[in-house]
Amino acid sequence: MRTVCNDLSPAALELRTFLGKALPEFHAEWGDDRSFAARRAWQARMNEGRWAAPSWPVEFGGRGLTVTERVECDTELARVGAPIMAGVLGLQNVGPALIMFGTYEQRELLPRILSGDEIWVQGFSEPGAGSDLASLLTRAELDDDVFTINGQKVWTTNGMEATHGFILARTDRDAAKHRGLSVLLVDLQVPGIDRRPLRQITGESEFAEMFFTDVRVPRSALLGGMHDGWRVTMETLGYERTGVINMAARLQREVEKAVAQLEVSDPAIRDQLTRRWMEGKILGLMGARALAGLQQGQPPGAEQSIIKFGWSLAQGKLGETIVDAAGPGALVGNHPATFDFLRSRASTIAAGTTEVLRTMLGERVLGLPRET
Repeated sequence: MRTVCNDLSPAALELRTFLGKALPEFHAEWGDDRSFAARRAWQARMNEGRWAAPSWPVEFGGRGLTVTERVECDTELARVGAPIMAGVLGLQNVGPALIMFGTYEQRELLPRILSGDEIWVQGFSEPGAGSDLASLLTRAELDDDVFTINGQKVWTTNGMEATHGFILARTDRDAAKHRGLSVLLVDLQVPGIDRRPLRQITGESEFAEMFFTDVRVPRSALLGGMHDGWRVTMETLGYERTGVINMAARLQREVEKAVAQLEVSDPAIRDQLTRRWMEGKILGLMGARALAGLQQGQPPGAEQSIIKFGWSLAQGKLGETIVDAAGPGALVGNHPATFDFLRSRASTIAAGTTEVLRTMLGERVLGLPRET
């Protein structure tokens, strides 16, 4: 029975000790720098302690943590304000995919993903295939053990900094749209790839669009079976089961921090803050319930989608409330409240659009008829 430090697991306690030394050393070198280079340096430091991907199996450089332990460790990282690591998609999605489906040679990429020496991205969304991923048009044609890729990807996170891509492409144009896809592991330095930054409303460019023109990769780049890319992709996305639980817990902490720090006398804004606190608390409780279900062996289900839907709406409302509390001065210059507000607008798109979630919940959870 655990009784030390609010019942933290031994893994979370070990991480707390590690962060107590590693984070001050990092800040001594990088200060408050949140650039990609700083995040990459932080990932290398985390990897030195085997904390870059603690839920990976031990034999592949992780710690084999359970879902509960992983959530506790994520909470510790948030509590101390640890930087986000640079290669998040490689750590959360690509690495697990290599562990599940990769050949021996492909798994040799794992140490470089952990260290941040290689930054991997997902080449999924396209101009006409974002939420409807199976409608993608990028083609990969196989001839003499070489794939030739042609097409376009868009909204690729960290696309300008990436070294490699986990690219979903159509390899059978005659098959049903879910069945004719394959996953290819692509070195983004090969000829034929043009990357362009996408400028966001905040002024950042954390996304890119990518154009593939007669890009040639060997058959050994195929991950999983030929035309089996949909299954590989769905199992990969389902690997990080704690994602929405962490969303809920993180939002609850953000709301509690806002309520504690903002000095508000306007009763209307105080009412808004109360509502945000209630929304954050409810989402946190829903996340705890979902976590309890995963601990008992229940598969991820509708509750995770409901949490994601609630998180999207609550995150946007929180951004609005913070701007209201800051007053007219927030609209002048580079006020942090304005930046937070602009960033919050993406919450209705990130990790699944709100419109698609509404439809999915209506049909699959509430049993409403499909629109004809």
